[in-house]
Amino acid sequence: MVNVALPKGRLGEKVYDLFEKAGFDCAEMHDKGRKLIFENPEKGIRYFWVKPSDVPIYVERGVADLGIAGKDILLERHPEVYELLDLKLGICRMCAAAMRDFYDDGEKTLRVATEFVNIASDYYAKQGRDIDIIKLHGSVELAPILGLSDVIVDIVETGNSLRENDLVIVDEILPISARLIANKANFKFKTKEIKNIINLMKEQVENNY
Repeated sequence: MVNVALPKGRLGEKVYDLFEKAGFDCAEMHDKGRKLIFENPEKGIRYFWVKPSDVPIYVERGVADLGIAGKDILLERHPEVYELLDLKLGICRMCAAAMRDFYDDGEKTLRVATEFVNIASDYYAKQGRDIDIIKLHGSVELAPILGLSDVIVDIVETGNSLRENDLVIVDEILPISARLIANKANFKFKTKEIKNIINLMKEQVENNY
């Protein structure tokens, strides 16, 4: 069995659709119950649903052979995994945003509110910018509105939330999409099976684009 950790939610469903089209179907996956583990012995595959941010943990620890995680999580956490394939799903951007009238003169320490501490720190370090990181776990748009921060660093998909809060993008940091990842040790033991999955998944990704 190849064990696959899928992120719960809309992205996970889209990813499973790719697996299904690639020939790794599991009929039970379409049941809308509370079950979390599904397997198809004939296809040699087992799926389980986990919280998106936990996928790299399951893969890094070897409970899952494969998993799907956003590039943002991989850059923020730096898990010891192989990144095998860009699935070109869940496409968005990591951006820095500020109030419409904000001006950075570059002289004072920039206050940055974000959940993505490592990504933000790396980005501004490359610019040689002195920053004060304020770690938040949600509703980061509030930070500049209430004067907690000068800018925020967050994932932007449509930009609607920024516009509704009178924020504008000041820097596009990097593109984000879902990536197929693998446990390093398990990859060695299941190389043939995993490479077969990669090749068939790659065909589906190319067919979609």
